[in-house]
Amino acid sequence: MQSFTQLTATAVPLRAENVDTDQIIPARFLTAVTKDGMGEGCFAAWRFGADGALDPDFVLNKECHEGAEILIAGRNFGSGSSREHAVWALTDYGFRTVISPGFADIFHNNSLKNGLLIVTLPEETVQMLLDLVEEQPDTRITVDLEAQRVSLPDGQQVSFPIDPYRKLCLLQGVDDLGYLLSKSADIAAFEAAMQPA
Repeated sequence: MQSFTQLTATAVPLRAENVDTDQIIPARFLTAVTKDGMGEGCFAAWRFGADGALDPDFVLNKECHEGAEILIAGRNFGSGSSREHAVWALTDYGFRTVISPGFADIFHNNSLKNGLLIVTLPEETVQMLLDLVEEQPDTRITVDLEAQRVSLPDGQQVSFPIDPYRKLCLLQGVDDLGYLLSKSADIAAFEAAMQPA
């Protein structure tokens, strides 16, 4: 898993609330057994028209948002089923973080376990960011995990909460198993100390 410390990037403004995991990645893409290529299915029902061509009106298809690594969305992002594939689709597409006023719990946990930083900000702040990025698509936003802060080019800053353990795992670039393995020596020493004399 790629570590996350600080990211400065452009963003995609997705003005939608209650975006569920089936909208993030439709069920027909769930047959894959690896994360590779999941980005192809990311928002597929919205990115592509009935004829299979890219819909030029959908925000992800606009040239001005090409290469954006931050997704800004409305409330209750990631609702619906618990499919981990939704996170894989977002990360394989190129997103490193999602900013929203609120996330579905299972999606929130799946994201942090798979290296996608979830940033919860007040609704008025998210609306301001959506407005800003729509008006100025080249705006670069800095997300600093260590400081737990989002910064704008004009100097505005806002803090965000994150579970300390999940923060540590993201900073180190490890999942739950990787974290446990990093403690192998400590575990072995503890077990040796517990052996009867």
